[in-house]
Amino acid sequence: MPEPKYKRVLLKLSGEAFKGSGTYGIDAATVNRVASQIKRIVQLNVEVAIVVGGGNIWRGSQAEKDGVDRATADYAGMLATLINSLMLQDALERIEVVTRTQSALTIQQVAEPYIRRRTIRHLEKGRVVILACGTGNPYMTTDTAAALRAVEIEADVLLMSKNNVDGVYSADPKLDPSAHKYDHLTYLDALNKRLGVMDSTALSLCLENKVPIIVFNLDMENSLERVIYGEPVGTLITGE
Repeated sequence: MPEPKYKRVLLKLSGEAFKGSGTYGIDAATVNRVASQIKRIVQLNVEVAIVVGGGNIWRGSQAEKDGVDRATADYAGMLATLINSLMLQDALERIEVVTRTQSALTIQQVAEPYIRRRTIRHLEKGRVVILACGTGNPYMTTDTAAALRAVEIEADVLLMSKNNVDGVYSADPKLDPSAHKYDHLTYLDALNKRLGVMDSTALSLCLENKVPIIVFNLDMENSLERVIYGEPVGTLITGE
């Protein structure tokens, strides 16, 4: 078997990925399928940290439009990410993957506090670490949290799993059939063309710290393993 290209990865999962074919909430079969894919790369001795979104439970941007204070809406969204994180932790532990959930908000009854050195130590021991509650600050997205944590733990790559999209396109492929997929982009291209890869703060963090990004669809068969082996899956974003 070939050696994995990446030793330590930060996997960003959208909250929408957890709802499966539904419109809201958590689909157990979908979470179990995600957990199985993660287990396969853990068995390759890849160190895995995960940041999970919360959009399947709570959309802070929509709540703000409905009149909810922005900071309050964002804190509620952080709690939604914790719910998803606990469900993923449970799914992983049921298939015998040792997992720790760490929270950027202090909720000691259900999660460890996020401490960078402790996170790295868990990874070195082969444990999956799920990083919940974003950065712990309002006005910051979970994309920004993923980029920040990838830099902090010195991940080899940031893996962005998109819901039903297999990479970065020139336009929304669901709305524009003529949209074309990019196999490779530079950080500046992604920023200047406003392609919606992630928010500009997250993208700038990756640019400044030279963290490569791979945007791919986790629903495609063996896509996560193929990414880990360095196969051309999805869209690669680098400085070159």
